[in-house]
Amino acid sequence: MAEKKKTPTKAAPKKTTAKKKAPAKRKTSSKKKAQSSRPFWKSMMILGFKLSLVVLAILVIAGIYLDTVVKKRFDGQLFSLPTVVYSRVLTLSPGQNISLKTVQNELDLLKYQKVRQPQRPGEYSSSSTKIELIRRPFEFQQGPEPDRHVMLYFNSEGLQKIENRSVMKQMGFLQIEPQFLGMLDADDDQQRLFLRREQFPEVMVDALLATEDRDFYQHDGVSPLAIARAMVVNAKAGRTVQGGSTLTQQLAKNLFLSRERTLWRKVREAYLALILDYRYSKDRILEAYLNEVYLGQTGGEAIHGFGLAAQVYFGRPIEELRIDQLAMLVGMVKGPSYYNPMRFPERVKERRDLVLRLMMQEEILSPHQYEMAASRPLDVKKRATIATRQPAYFQQLKWELKEKAGKAYQKGEGLRVFTTLDPLSQQKAEQAVERTVPQLEKRAGKGLEAAMVIVDRQSGEIRAMIGGSRTGFDGFNRAINAKRPIGSLVKPAIYLSALETPDKFSLATTLDDKPIALKGSKGTTWTPRNFDRKFRGEVPLYYALSRSLNVPTVNLGLMVGLSKVTDTLVKLGVDANEINQVPSMLLGSINLSPYQVAQMYQTIGNGGRKAALTALKAVVDNDGNLLYENFPKSAAVVPEQATWLTVYGMKRTVSEGTARFLNSKYSWAALAGKTGTSNDSRDSWYAGIDGREVAITWLGRDDNKPMKLTGSSGALRVYADYLSMRSPEVLQLPWPNEVTTAGFDLQSNKTLEPDCSGRVKLPIWDQKGQYKAECEKNKPAAWLTDIFGF
Repeated sequence: MAEKKKTPTKAAPKKTTAKKKAPAKRKTSSKKKAQSSRPFWKSMMILGFKLSLVVLAILVIAGIYLDTVVKKRFDGQLFSLPTVVYSRVLTLSPGQNISLKTVQNELDLLKYQKVRQPQRPGEYSSSSTKIELIRRPFEFQQGPEPDRHVMLYFNSEGLQKIENRSVMKQMGFLQIEPQFLGMLDADDDQQRLFLRREQFPEVMVDALLATEDRDFYQHDGVSPLAIARAMVVNAKAGRTVQGGSTLTQQLAKNLFLSRERTLWRKVREAYLALILDYRYSKDRILEAYLNEVYLGQTGGEAIHGFGLAAQVYFGRPIEELRIDQLAMLVGMVKGPSYYNPMRFPERVKERRDLVLRLMMQEEILSPHQYEMAASRPLDVKKRATIATRQPAYFQQLKWELKEKAGKAYQKGEGLRVFTTLDPLSQQKAEQAVERTVPQLEKRAGKGLEAAMVIVDRQSGEIRAMIGGSRTGFDGFNRAINAKRPIGSLVKPAIYLSALETPDKFSLATTLDDKPIALKGSKGTTWTPRNFDRKFRGEVPLYYALSRSLNVPTVNLGLMVGLSKVTDTLVKLGVDANEINQVPSMLLGSINLSPYQVAQMYQTIGNGGRKAALTALKAVVDNDGNLLYENFPKSAAVVPEQATWLTVYGMKRTVSEGTARFLNSKYSWAALAGKTGTSNDSRDSWYAGIDGREVAITWLGRDDNKPMKLTGSSGALRVYADYLSMRSPEVLQLPWPNEVTTAGFDLQSNKTLEPDCSGRVKLPIWDQKGQYKAECEKNKPAAWLTDIFGF
C-alpha cells in the first residue's frame, strides 16, 4: 500500500514538471520567430540605407570628379584650336596706282555681294568711276576695326579719294580684310573657327533652339518634359524618331564621352549636363555648343562649329548668311552625313524647309519671310572645302613659321597668321597653269609639269606659289625643291657684271658673234652655238641680250671673268655653293629652283636692291597680341645704274626680242623679261617683270626628258595667260643719276659708233660726265641748228 502511494507521488511531479515546461518551450519558439522575422525587415532597411549611402557616396565622388573634369576643360582652353591663315591685307590709299577693276576683283574674290545700294557689311556697288562698299568688321594684326561704309573714287591714274560715308570725311587709307586661306596644325582631326556668342546671328540661335531644345533657357541641363515627349512620339512611331537630349547633354556627350550607346553613358551625360548648367551661364554653354557641334566632313577632317560650316558650305562669314542658309546649317545638326547638301540636295532642302516652318510656328519668321526663304535654292559651293588649297605656298609658310617665329608659334593655340599671299595673283596663276599646260602637252607630250613663283618686285613678299601642274595637289613642291638648269636666265647677271664697268662696256659695245671653241682641262672641247645655228659677225651688246644670243654672251662673260660673274650672281641672291665656275655656267648650267631664280630677279627688277623673299607677314595670338611681324627691307647690292641698263635690255627682249609675243598686247606696260631654255629643251623658263611683280615660270618633266618647248614657246605662254587675267602694271623705273641718253650711228655691219647727233639713241652710264661734256663742247650754235635743222 505504501509503495502504491509512493509511485504516483513521484510521478505526479514529473507530469507537473512536464506540463510546466511545455508552455515554456512554446514561448521560446514564438520569441525566436519574432526575433527571426524582425531582423529580416530591419536588415533589408539597413541594407537599403547602406546601399543608398554607397550610391550617394559614389554620386558625390563621381560628381566631384566630373566637376573637376568640367572645370578643367571649361576654365582653361576649351578647344584645341588650329592656326588660322589669312592672305595679305590690301591697303588702299589716295594716289595709289590701282584700278577700279582690280579692287572689284578683290571684292568678288572675298565674296562681297554686288547690290544696287549697300546696306550691310559684305555688300558693294560700282559704277565706271566709283565703288561704294561696307567693309566687314575684322580683327587686323594691329587690332579690331568695325565695319566701314566708304566710297572709293577712281580715274585713269588710279584711286583718287576715299570717303567715309558715315561721317562724310576723307580717309587717308582703308584696309580691306584678307581672304581666309585655311588652317594649320590642329592637334587632332577636328577643325573649327572659334566665334564668341555675340558673333552668331540671333535668328540662327533662335532657329536652333526651336528645332533642338525649346526649353533651353528654362531647364537645368536635363529636361524631363523633353524626355517624356520623345518617349510618346517614339512609341507612336514604333521607332526612334525624336531624342530627348538637351543641347547641354549633347555638348556634354561631345566634349567628355564616347559614342557608345549604354545606360551608364546616358547617366553620365545627364550628370555632366547638370554640372555644366550649375557651373556656367546659359550663354557660355550655348557658345561652347555652337563652336563644338559636328556639321560634316571634308578631306578627312571633321567640321565643327557653325562658324567653319558657313565657310565650308557657303564660302562666307556666318554673319552674312541668309535666313534660309542658316536654317540649312541648323537642319544638318540632326545628321550631317544624312543631310549632306553636296550629296543629297533634295533631302537637305526638305529638312531646311522643316526648320523654316518651325521658325514660323515659333513666330521667328513671318509667313511672308517663310515663303521667301523656302523658295530659294540651297546656293552651296560646288565642293565642301575649308578654303582654296595652296599646298606649295603652305609648305613655304610652315618652314618660315618654324624658322622665323620660333617659340612664338605654338600649335593648337588658335593663332592667326597673316601671310603675303595675293589671292588674285594666286588664283590667276593657278588658272593659267591649269589652262595652258594641257594645251602645251599636245606638243610636249603627257607628263608636263610646271612651277611658278610670283613675288612683289620691291618688297620680296611672295604673292603666289605653284608647285606642280595639279595646282591643288599637296605633293612634291617643284617651286622650292626642284633644281634645274636655268639656261639663258643666267644672262642678265653676265650683262649686269659688264655694265658695272661703264668705262669698258655699254649697251652699244660691240660683241663678237663668231664660232668659238673652248678646251677643257681634260682635253674636251666646248663649242657654244646660237639657238638658230647662225652667226652674225658682230652685234651690239643690247641686241645680244634682247635676242638671247649664246656666242656673244659667252665672249662677254669671258671678258668680264667667271669670278666676276659668280660674284654678281651671289650678290643677286644665288647661293655660291650652287655655282660651278666653268665656262658652261655662262649659258646656264647652274641648277636652281624657281624660288632661287625669283630671288635673283627680284633684285634685278628692284634696281639692284635685294629684299629677302618671305611668305610670312605677322603672327597674332588668340587675345590679339602681336607675336611676330616682318617689316620688308631691302639693301643695294649692285649698282643701280648697271641694273637699270640691264632691265632696259630686258625691256628690249619684250619689245623686239625672244619675248616679243607679249608686245602686241602689252606694249603700253613696258614689260621686261627673259626667256630661258636648257640643253635639248629639257627645261623651259620665263622671268617676267612688270611694275607690281616678278614672276618666274618653269616647265619640264620629272624624268628630265626633252619636251620640244623653248622658253618662248613654253613658259612664256603660261605667263602670257596669267597676264591676260591679272593685268600688269606699267614698269616705270626712275632714271638713276649719271644715266643719260647717247646718240649712235648704225654702221653697215650693224654695229654702233658714238655720235652725239646719231639717230640711234641708247641710255648709257656716263659716270664721269665725259660723254655729256664732249657733246656739249661740239654742239653747234643754236642759230646753226635753226638754219640747218641739226
